[in-house]
Amino acid sequence: QVQLVESGGGLVQAGGSLRLSCAASGSIFSINALGWYRQAPGKQRELVARISHSSSTNYADSVKGRFTISRDNAKNTVYLQMNSLKPEDTAVYYCNAEVAPNGYWGQGTQVTVSS
Repeated sequence: QVQLVESGGGLVQAGGSLRLSCAASGSIFSINALGWYRQAPGKQRELVARISHSSSTNYADSVKGRFTISRDNAKNTVYLQMNSLKPEDTAVYYCNAEVAPNGYWGQGTQVTVSS
């Protein structure tokens, strides 16, 4: 079992920044990668950014150059630094731990970007 607790969402104006945090606990050794997903109203959940155990990263095209994912293994925490936010970034952001076979999800944190 892995537990994920997200924090850092909120309301920000377009062009602003937010940093999301996700603290993992439980069977940390079983996590292959950590990622951030988002789901806007009426849309499917989509991958935003992912960081592997070896710290290789990949990003959705829509956030490249604006968002940065990082991890602190000592704190079992993954971060998502979001800069130059746009109204279309508004969504509930979910932390995900890739653990065979199905993975684990956090409870989600709302990010709202006003124009």
